[in-house]
Amino acid sequence: MNFYKSKQWKRKREAILRRDEYLCQECKRYGKTTQAKIVHHIIPYEQRPDLKLHGDNLISLCFTCHEQMHNKMTNELTEKGIEWVERVERKLK
Repeated sequence: MNFYKSKQWKRKREAILRRDEYLCQECKRYGKTTQAKIVHHIIPYEQRPDLKLHGDNLISLCFTCHEQMHNKMTNELTEKGIEWVERVERKLK
C-alpha cells in the first residue's frame, strides 16, 4: 500500500498542518503568511523511513517553497533543503 494513502499518514499530515497553523514554515521565517497545503519530509522518506511520522521531520509548506526544497529533475535536495536537514539532525541528536 502506498504510504501517502494510508490512514496513518493522513492523520499525521492533518496534525502537522494544524500544529503549524496551516502556514508555510519557510515563508514564516521571512515574516510572510502563506497558506500551507503540503507536509514535507525534511529528511527524505526514502533516506530515513524510520522518520516518516516523526513530527520533528515534518513541516508545512506552500507549493512554491516545497518546490524549492528539492530539484524535481534529480530529486536531490537543494541548498535550502539541506539547510532544513541540518536543523533537524541537530534537533534529533
